[in-house]
Amino acid sequence: MTIRFSKFISYFFHPINFPIIGTLLFFLFIPKFIFKPLEYTILIVIFIGTYIFPLLLLALLKRFGMINSFHMITIEERKFPTLLFISISFFIGNYLYKSSIVNLLALFFIGYGLSLVFTSLFLYLKLKISLHTLAISGLIGFLFYFSYFYKINLIPFMALLFVLSGFVASARLRLHAHTLNEVILGCVVGLASQFIVYIIYMM
Repeated sequence: MTIRFSKFISYFFHPINFPIIGTLLFFLFIPKFIFKPLEYTILIVIFIGTYIFPLLLLALLKRFGMINSFHMITIEERKFPTLLFISISFFIGNYLYKSSIVNLLALFFIGYGLSLVFTSLFLYLKLKISLHTLAISGLIGFLFYFSYFYKINLIPFMALLFVLSGFVASARLRLHAHTLNEVILGCVVGLASQFIVYIIYMM
């Protein structure tokens, strides 16, 4: 894998993209009808809350010298933004869960919030988990219990995501952004957090 291709993979599969990707897949695969205006409202709220707002926030942090780049390379750079992203994930998860219509989608965001809590704890242990592998693994975990809950066969799609997660992991290693342990931890934390949340809320 070349450096250029690794950079493309890292940008295309940036963690900030996965909340909206997961939401779009939820509405694409869900077998029951959801009132379209409500669906569009949810998509807009999630897009603003997980994409536009974080980008503006990161731009401000960069402007004031709190981070050097959007990739937040150092452990210290990641501490404050991670706490903010935890708040965003739990806020959106709680907002969706209260609607009682998209409970499973709410668990997706609560799961991401939990995974970021683990990430924050590891930062204070001087360990920088890969957010790229955490994000794509979290999506795989979500689709796993989504398919189980609605009895939908998503195995081919999840197999594709597993292959893509391999490309993401390889790209992060190729760019020397993370060690092998940090990449593996990202996968484990992303998957485990989604399953933990599902078991707590739904079992």
